[in-house]
Amino acid sequence: MSLPDVWFVLIAVLWTGYFFLEGFDFGVGILTKLLARNEPERRVLINTIGPVWDGNEVWLLTAGGATFAAFPDWYATLFSGFYFPLLAILVCLILRVVAFEYRAKRDDAAWKRNWEAVIFWTSLLPAFLWGVAFANIVHGVPIDQQKNFTGNLLTLLNPYALLGGCTTLALFTFHGSLFTALKTLGGIRERARTTATWSGLVTAVLALAFLLWTQADRGDNWSLVTLLLAVAGLLAALGCNLGGREGWAFICSGVTVVAAVATLFLALFPDVMPSTTDPAFSLTVSNAASAHYSLTIMTWVAGFATPLVLLYQGWTYWVFRRRIGVQHIPTTAH
Repeated sequence: MSLPDVWFVLIAVLWTGYFFLEGFDFGVGILTKLLARNEPERRVLINTIGPVWDGNEVWLLTAGGATFAAFPDWYATLFSGFYFPLLAILVCLILRVVAFEYRAKRDDAAWKRNWEAVIFWTSLLPAFLWGVAFANIVHGVPIDQQKNFTGNLLTLLNPYALLGGCTTLALFTFHGSLFTALKTLGGIRERARTTATWSGLVTAVLALAFLLWTQADRGDNWSLVTLLLAVAGLLAALGCNLGGREGWAFICSGVTVVAAVATLFLALFPDVMPSTTDPAFSLTVSNAASAHYSLTIMTWVAGFATPLVLLYQGWTYWVFRRRIGVQHIPTTAH
């Protein structure tokens, strides 16, 4: 493999890690309105991701930075062409941080309720918009000979992209439901399992339609393998959830997320942004990459730093591995 190929794989791994980790905490944020019945239960949900949600976002920063450094033309075309949806995601992520931090600053029911609404919407909208963005990346957008995006916002809101957004929204809700069932006690745990069942069935329908469309549009034998793995993981997650095997259910839903993202990147390769104007104008792993020297330096840095980040984040999840219930929420807590 050439260095551009290696960095395409590494960027795919970074995005996969981001969707696996941020996927379930987006799902938990959505469940604060769908699952929790009172303020202590919302506290339980928020506390399940409280120690880890900000660390999960490191994967996004790293993926964006790696794309900028390894494939500057891809980064430039993507962030200029997808300016409004990516700006909306950025604003949501900023407000989400503020909501987590400010929610407990005042012992006032209206204050908490308003920030909880912010957590819900800033979890739901990115979960949808990431699917729209990646569906457009894989399907292709209008790009001219100068590597400029020539479409508009409505160009991005095509049926395939909207299906992709609905798929990621449902998948992250399902993934978050299983994480909640794994991390909580009592009634909220049982309701999380019930929510996982119906959200998993919705996800199965949407994901199958979206992945089959992807396979028919750009797929090959390798993407077919990961597509089948995603379907198998989803069915296994549903079965494990019904059987009360919450740990295995979460692992299987994680396999679904990983395999689904792998399907998209395998279908995309060797392009990084296909052009619907003319295939000759497509951005590829070769024509969008940085110089060989830059990629070499980046490879050495990544080889040293990545294991440290993985060890630290793994340690964080191990430390905060215990289940939590409403009985662990102090009555005087904000």
